[in-house]
Amino acid sequence: MRHCLAVLLLFSLAAFGQTASSPAGTWISTLRNFDEPPYFRLQLELDGTKLTGKLGGDIFEGVFEGTFQNGQIEGAVKPNPGMTIQFRGTLLADGRIEGTGTLVEQKRDLKWEASRQQTKSSPPRTNTLEPTQFHHLFSDAIEPALHINAGDTVKTWSVDAGGTDPKGIRRTSGGNPLTGPFYVEGAIPGDTLVVHFIRIRLNRDSAISSPLIANGALNPDYVEQRKKVEGYNSNWKLDLQAGFASLAKPTETMKSYKVPLSPMLGCVGVAPPGGMRYRSGFLGSYGGNMDYNQLREGVTVYLPVYVPGALLFVGDGHAAQGAGELTGNALETSMDIEFTVEVEAGGAPPNPRMENTEYLMASGIAGSIDEAFRGATTNLVRWLEKMYGLNPAEVSSVLGTSIIYDIAEVVDPQPHVVAKVPKSVLEGLKKAPAQ
Repeated sequence: MRHCLAVLLLFSLAAFGQTASSPAGTWISTLRNFDEPPYFRLQLELDGTKLTGKLGGDIFEGVFEGTFQNGQIEGAVKPNPGMTIQFRGTLLADGRIEGTGTLVEQKRDLKWEASRQQTKSSPPRTNTLEPTQFHHLFSDAIEPALHINAGDTVKTWSVDAGGTDPKGIRRTSGGNPLTGPFYVEGAIPGDTLVVHFIRIRLNRDSAISSPLIANGALNPDYVEQRKKVEGYNSNWKLDLQAGFASLAKPTETMKSYKVPLSPMLGCVGVAPPGGMRYRSGFLGSYGGNMDYNQLREGVTVYLPVYVPGALLFVGDGHAAQGAGELTGNALETSMDIEFTVEVEAGGAPPNPRMENTEYLMASGIAGSIDEAFRGATTNLVRWLEKMYGLNPAEVSSVLGTSIIYDIAEVVDPQPHVVAKVPKSVLEGLKKAPAQ
């Protein structure tokens, strides 16, 4: 028995040695110049001393041709006619590559570093996170609460916008406290993070809200003339069994008023680029406080990856919300959340995209409603052009006859408009081959 174990151990060590001594495989590489190096994947194949492969990323892309001898890598990539990158590096004993990437035309040397892309050694896992800390920033400076792999599922929960948990206990200060972040192994800048929301469920019978429409959503003359309403209570009770919400202490006029429960998440976002950090009430290309009332159970969200691991944050549960979040708060409550993540190499969208069984939905987030409108339209146009291989005239025929707009958010720092198209009208189109 001992002899068999020894043979297996020697075989394993030999196999590891072969892997470690060859540059063949997929690498995550950087060419470091300033603080924000571009990331790219480098796929290499070794035939004798000949080393070939493909380099791809959000900046550089091209065919790699070179050699590997005595632990030394030499090769070149020509991403475009005006750029040549010459690589020289050493495959180190710990399995990393260190060396120099020279921008030949610019006569400029950059530090080249590469590490092997981790491959999943186990089937997808279901992870449960009981959050103990909640964050008020979208930032890559926050330590991950959990490391997960593509294909993994996470079960967790969030406090409400005021910081109160499912049991009514105040856990943190208000302002859309976030659960996470979740570090997704293998996600690098330029990739697309795909988040499938399996469950977005209410976990208590109360919600808080605000009593008046936000000033920015009204004409100034109405705001000036509007009378203050004394003693109005805008808190809500949630009947989870019947599926309705009603005011906890209604006026006589509002005693019979009730709305269907429609649980959603106001905040879903990743860490923004360039070391930037935004309060959890903000939104942008990274997602954030999008407050779109279709971000419900069953939706898939596509987000651009700006930092290694993406760093996904979730929170700001709403029991129900009309378009635009007019009062500055929806029916704010805590939420049980379950999602699965995937990583698509490259193809990062310019703004968030979403999909459910009925629609493809593209976000426009900008400084004004008209800018957000144009951004949403352009986001959807680019998505359909790539997905179906449509030319500008063809995509115009499709959207000119079928596009729908939702005003998702009007009271936060930037307006959010969503352009969507019914999947039913796309059934006659053939999807373009995967690139």
